[in-house]
Amino acid sequence: MHPSRSVFVIAAIFLAQSAVADDWPQWRGPTRDGVWCETGIVRKFDKPKLEPIWTADIGGGYSGPTVADGRVYVTDRLTKPKQVERVHCFDANTGKPIWSHTYDCPYRKVSYDTGPRASVLIDETRAYSLGTMGHFFCFNAANGKIHWQKDLNKQYDIRMPIWGIAASPVIEDNLVIVHIGGENNASVVAFDKITGKEKWKSLPDNASYVAPRVIEQAGQRVLIVWTAENVVGLNPKSGDVHWSVPFEQRRMTINIADPVLNGDHLFMTNFFDGSQLIKLDQTKPAAKQVWRRMGEDEKNTVALHAIISTPYIKDGYVYGVDSYGELRCLDLTNGNRIWESLDAVPRARWATIHFVEHEDNVWMFNERGDLIISKLSPAGYAEISRTHIIDPTKGQLNRREGVVWTHPAFADKRIYVRNDEKLICTDLSAK
Repeated sequence: MHPSRSVFVIAAIFLAQSAVADDWPQWRGPTRDGVWCETGIVRKFDKPKLEPIWTADIGGGYSGPTVADGRVYVTDRLTKPKQVERVHCFDANTGKPIWSHTYDCPYRKVSYDTGPRASVLIDETRAYSLGTMGHFFCFNAANGKIHWQKDLNKQYDIRMPIWGIAASPVIEDNLVIVHIGGENNASVVAFDKITGKEKWKSLPDNASYVAPRVIEQAGQRVLIVWTAENVVGLNPKSGDVHWSVPFEQRRMTINIADPVLNGDHLFMTNFFDGSQLIKLDQTKPAAKQVWRRMGEDEKNTVALHAIISTPYIKDGYVYGVDSYGELRCLDLTNGNRIWESLDAVPRARWATIHFVEHEDNVWMFNERGDLIISKLSPAGYAEISRTHIIDPTKGQLNRREGVVWTHPAFADKRIYVRNDEKLICTDLSAK
């Protein structure tokens, strides 16, 4: 081949590869850390409300959409003529339905019963869905054919949390791992991701609502699971416990926001019980508490009492949403408050913002359906631009004209988000 043609072909391949859009195949993005890496994204919105590329009708639910291989996945619930949960797959470019699976699912002793919680997990050619009552499916991601399915509540006698099963599964090598709070040391269970065969189970703890995540610690892969009672580091291959640090709760299990990894520290927070910082030993898989701070109650708080919003950490500072919508900055080393702002979301009990890092900005999607581009620093909150994406609905919360509590997906230079009536796709590419 002529040298100039070789250069042309190589350049064409490089451009084609670089033009491929990023996927959002699981809870909080490709690496489960709320980081969006696509380039060519708008730096400032040109309209106070962006119109969607497409809209698809769906039912109610709390599960955020996921996106992979040109398809969008989301779950919902219907109550008439009978109670069912559904798993949907749509074309990411057009919103046209590709496949849907419906199964009977009466909710029993579940509060906030609008619909499923856990985001669908996409791994290679498979899609994994975990419903509110513990129905677990492995689908062919392209056509919806069921490879295997399990009724985890029946199989493991789940001590059902008041808000049902909410933690999205995680993949590690050949395993798919769920946090369900089953009896007989089945708080966490791992299955062969291809066959569905149980490989191990671990922990006597009750379930929380926090999705598990695998990290690197001391040169090893460690599965982080924040249960109702403890934050635990497990060997993901065997379920053996490396370490466990208690997180006592005063009133009820309300662990929802993910623990945030920052270097060799793990930060966690919940609504009633404040915040805790854990130090991860990097010579061996071990951990210890650095500090724990909590206010008198959820109205008189110190540090951070977040409920749904997973905090964001940068350069030794924590940014998160307190119990009534106060956007706060904390010193990571001690939990001291640096500043507080009510500019990002209106003050309200359980007010929520989802944080996503993109390049040098922080994108925030708040419960009013607004998308904000911001700068967060110890100097304060600086809003660059804001637009409205989707209207709140009352299924998720029948207060303050409804909310949008579901985490959006950022993929294909777009945002995909749902309320209790619609799934929408909106363009975010730079013009």
